[in-house]
Amino acid sequence: MGIFSALIGNAGTVSLEQLTKQYGQLLIDGEEIELGFKLIRDTFIFTTKRLILVDKQGLTGSKTEYKSISYKSISRFSIETAGTFDLDAELKIWVSSELQPSIKKQFNKSINVYEVQKVLAHHVLK
Repeated sequence: MGIFSALIGNAGTVSLEQLTKQYGQLLIDGEEIELGFKLIRDTFIFTTKRLILVDKQGLTGSKTEYKSISYKSISRFSIETAGTFDLDAELKIWVSSELQPSIKKQFNKSINVYEVQKVLAHHVLK
C-alpha cells in the first residue's frame, strides 16, 4: 500500500498470517480469517463467522475497540467501483434496519472490491 493511499484513507490488503498473528486471540474455535484490510491504523477482518472491525483510538493508538458484526445482522451492502479518474472504490454496509450505512470503507485500486463483495455475499446471502 502506497503512502499516498494510506494518507487519504484507502484500504490495503493484509496477509492472513499477519492477521492471525495479531488478532488470532479474537477468534473462537473453528473460526478462520478469510480476508483482511488495513486503513492507516484501523483494520477490518472477514472471518468465517463475522466481520471484525479493529479501531485504534487516540494519538498513540494504544486504546483499541474491537467491533464484531454477525453476518446475519447485515441487511444490505453496496460497492461503488472506481471510475477512470477515481483513486478508490467504496464499500458501504448497513446493519439491521438502519437508514444510513453503518460502515463505509474506501479501497485503493490495488484491491479487488469485487472480491470483498463476494465474501460478503457468500456470508450474508446464506
